[in-house]
Amino acid sequence: MSDSHSQQVPLRSFRNDPADFLPEALGGFIASHPDAEWHDSGFVARSSAVVTDAGEPAVAVVSGGGSGHEPMHAGFLGSGMLAAVCPGLLFTSPNAVQIAEATRWADQGSGVVHVVKNYTGDVMNFTVARQALDDVDTRVVLVDDDVATDLASDSSDGSSDGPGRRGTGATIIVEKAVGAAAQRGDDLDRVADIGQWVADSSRSMAVALAPGHLPTSGRDTFDLPEGKMEVGVGIHGERGVDRVDVETADEVVARLIDGIGGSLSLEDGSEVVCLVNGLGGTAPLELNLIFGEVLRQLAEKGVVVRRAMVGTYVTSVNMAGVSLTLTSVGDATEQLVELLDAATDAPGWPRVLGGQDAPASYRPAVTSFDDDLPESGEENRWLSDFVARVQGSVDDLTELDRLAGDGDFGQNMDAAFGGVDLPLLGPDAGVLEALGHRLLIRAGGTSGAVLGTLFRELGQAMEDADSPVAGLAEGLEAAHRAITDLGGAQQGDNTLIDALIPAAEAAASSASSAQDGSSDFAAVLEACHTAAAEGAESTREMVAKKGRASYVGEASQGVVDPGAILVSWIFGGSGNVSDFH
Repeated sequence: MSDSHSQQVPLRSFRNDPADFLPEALGGFIASHPDAEWHDSGFVARSSAVVTDAGEPAVAVVSGGGSGHEPMHAGFLGSGMLAAVCPGLLFTSPNAVQIAEATRWADQGSGVVHVVKNYTGDVMNFTVARQALDDVDTRVVLVDDDVATDLASDSSDGSSDGPGRRGTGATIIVEKAVGAAAQRGDDLDRVADIGQWVADSSRSMAVALAPGHLPTSGRDTFDLPEGKMEVGVGIHGERGVDRVDVETADEVVARLIDGIGGSLSLEDGSEVVCLVNGLGGTAPLELNLIFGEVLRQLAEKGVVVRRAMVGTYVTSVNMAGVSLTLTSVGDATEQLVELLDAATDAPGWPRVLGGQDAPASYRPAVTSFDDDLPESGEENRWLSDFVARVQGSVDDLTELDRLAGDGDFGQNMDAAFGGVDLPLLGPDAGVLEALGHRLLIRAGGTSGAVLGTLFRELGQAMEDADSPVAGLAEGLEAAHRAITDLGGAQQGDNTLIDALIPAAEAAASSASSAQDGSSDFAAVLEACHTAAAEGAESTREMVAKKGRASYVGEASQGVVDPGAILVSWIFGGSGNVSDFH
């Protein structure tokens, strides 16, 4: 079946016919879930028995909502959590018939608890389903944790005329608590009371740096200008309740904690469960950074994190955003911790929660290196000029590497040289060896190993040679051999070797023509730079066979190798990448 819409909107999602997207996606999920089966009346249910730890019929927990929040809800299907899940269309609540059928199936004679997010469609359809279920004893837990809608709807007189708090990230904490209570054998009223207790003690708030886009339409869920951040977004793709300039991570966390903390009345000595949740398009590294900042700021307030979850659990399909959920149950924290630690085989729940050995704490994982540069001696002008060129061109080097490699070259060079204070002091040998050491231990990747080897060989040769010119020539030749042995790159492979060999040849020519070793070192550097720059330029039309650009094949053509440019800058040049355009 042809998809005319795909010709109008560029696709950023994998799909076939948009009308088949959800059934096909659900089918794939069920095929991968060891304890799930599809029921044609519109719900996913456990294939195993819904029983307590003692083997008796258990209270069943049923939840659901619009699709697009995965792994919520279906990823939390399993013993110790949900018995059945009702998926609606993307960002659309399930209908009452689905819910009623799932509830009838789930009932083992001990009753069913509905966990419902406070969205109008969800509340209505779960209510209608319960009204049609005279034969099933049901209870409802309403999750309304999102403080953003409270903040947006509060009137000047203190009243609220809005829809109240939406149900968002706290939903999965509630689902785990009620699922664990049901699994251990609690009765229907007790399970429902526990769920409402956890829901009432939870608050959440979210921000987004970019909207999500719907796989079925290919369109963004809202428009967000560059440089702006949406505050208070919802999980159905809604824009936020405020729009501000993009903030740093510590400012974002402060904003979220301020919004949540006032509603929870956190104070010195409070204990909380913390969920840092990605909205679908946020990298794990970013989520961990946010979590560390949350821990730091909560610690400053005297708030202790007893259990922590960091990951992508409640999404808005693929929104580049993060939500923070805090649950504070006062003196009963130990009871909640017990429920969260209880075993479950639901695949979406983490195997181990943070804070189990001790309350979660944070400090940046800073690596300490012994890589000091010489601190005395005369100013080393030529190496100072080289470092200055690199420091001023980090972004340009990164962009070149993005076009023809893996995009990390400028970042690696910044790691090695970004913190170096200029001018450099000391003799050539000492400075070169120190710079080589920084490259080897700070830069990482191919560039760190290769360039670190280059500077190490230069430093050793300068130390042993009778003159700077001879040391330069011997060092460049030794570096060429060492780098070739290290990675196998040859001239013509589109690597820094294509600049290094011409420079080595120019230095060797200058050294051999100086009978007394008294060649002007500045003139030799200039000759090396000219040769190296020509060699770097020659990489433009090469297909990389070695190095980071070799992984992209012909895509490396038309771009000068950034490593070759950097080699030319050792000897001179303006430090402008544009010289090679």
